[in-house]
Amino acid sequence: MSVAPTPDDNVTGKDVLVIDFAGEIYRVEPTQTFTVGREGDLALSDNPFLHRKFLVFEFQNGLWWVHNQGSRLGATVADMAGASRAWVTPGVRVPMVFGQMAVVFSAGSTTYEILAEVPCPSYENRDPEEAEAAEADSDAGQATMGMVVLTESQKLLILSLAEPWLRRAGTGTVSLPRNVDAAARLGWGITRFNRKLDNVCDKLDRAGVKGMRGGAGSHASHRRVQLVEYALSSRLVTPEDLPLLDGAHE
Repeated sequence: MSVAPTPDDNVTGKDVLVIDFAGEIYRVEPTQTFTVGREGDLALSDNPFLHRKFLVFEFQNGLWWVHNQGSRLGATVADMAGASRAWVTPGVRVPMVFGQMAVVFSAGSTTYEILAEVPCPSYENRDPEEAEAAEADSDAGQATMGMVVLTESQKLLILSLAEPWLRRAGTGTVSLPRNVDAAARLGWGITRFNRKLDNVCDKLDRAGVKGMRGGAGSHASHRRVQLVEYALSSRLVTPEDLPLLDGAHE
């Protein structure tokens, strides 16, 4: 780990950031920075699509931050309930203000998740069910802008793509299945699968989710990767939903 160039006067012994990647635990002192990339403290050297130096965790002004030092790739930072999300584009940094946070990013067809235990958080994580109930009470029947409601078949489609990742015990990497394999998992034909994929991506695009539109020059897997990355970080699908796949053929 590298030493931060400008130690923060607000540093205390309670400011250690704990990072979990695939069961590997890193404790980052506030006088240090932690780099993720093909090279760095967390070196993912087997992925040529990843920047050499991508994400940097650093402590400044009494807060931990995630700084995107790449030139192409973005990352999503979310609280563990999926209620708050921030898209970290190249050159941008965002504060880590919840006690339990997830950093999700994709490079090529591989999606990664890093969990972080943030000391002295500014906000409390809310249980997803409690947050949903509170939102329902406050809305009094009014729809929330950007809220995405999936049909059963749309949720199954996302689950079929995210299944390998969801079956992991926590964090790490995953390569998404091909469309033909995901369709077979559901017992669907590839034409039906592709049509449903178009439908769910269109729905998310209308809700303001980036990366849901394909186009000339786009990599064939880009839209699927963005779809799964969003679904994981926003908790549209969770490991508790996996039994739905087993009933898809019934």
